[in-house]
Amino acid sequence: MGPRAGRRAPAGTRVVSETYDGFPAAVGVSRLTVYDWPTVDGRPGGGTPHLHLTCSEGYVVTAGRGTVQTLTTSGYEETPLAPGTVAWFTPGTIHRLTNDGGLQITVVMQNSGLPEAGDAVLTLPQDLLTDAETYATAIRIPADAPEAEQVAVARTRRDLATRRFLELREATEGGDPQPLTAFQRAAAELIRPRLDAWEQRWRDGAHAAAAATGAQLDSLRAKDAGHLDRARVTATGPTARARFGMCGRLDVYPGI
Repeated sequence: MGPRAGRRAPAGTRVVSETYDGFPAAVGVSRLTVYDWPTVDGRPGGGTPHLHLTCSEGYVVTAGRGTVQTLTTSGYEETPLAPGTVAWFTPGTIHRLTNDGGLQITVVMQNSGLPEAGDAVLTLPQDLLTDAETYATAIRIPADAPEAEQVAVARTRRDLATRRFLELREATEGGDPQPLTAFQRAAAELIRPRLDAWEQRWRDGAHAAAAATGAQLDSLRAKDAGHLDRARVTATGPTARARFGMCGRLDVYPGI
């Protein structure tokens, strides 16, 4: 279900396809059942705190109740979640889902689902953020391990990140911005080697989708509706079900 739109042309030229057949606006979608394991601060369930560096993320709540706890340089907030709630946040927002019972969410992610494809850094202790290999080892859930072992690893990393999140929250609310700033800088350094690949994903996705809309507007102004003859329909189902994610069990979809 990949996009079909022109990539950036050399300076001085404009070659843009009117066709983009990826998911609308090149967003990614997954279905999330938030972890119901009790948390280190007494909540009946919850996800793993983390942030994204180049992507906004949105929640469409389909069942259950809970909150999304967020921490930025502006402070800490809690947003209640219930069926019908739509909530979203911009890059740099540390977020943690809490599950008060049966919380299920359709997650909408910018840049073709990049948050689930690498644009995420968990709030781990600072000594685990020193380099990419150390961090990767700390967050890895062995795909070939028995499910009980995967549960144990996912729960341990969630609790570790939650403790650090609570420390960052306490420092920020106490007027000390340094720990949050240090975490942000470490997160930015961790993802730096991936930026070229992320840029290509953006060019092939969100940039191409927006460029295709511009080309369609130009054509319609010129009384050319030819792109309507190239309409098509696509449907898909999940390629993985109940995968261990950062905040819960995920159903993931191909190409979106």
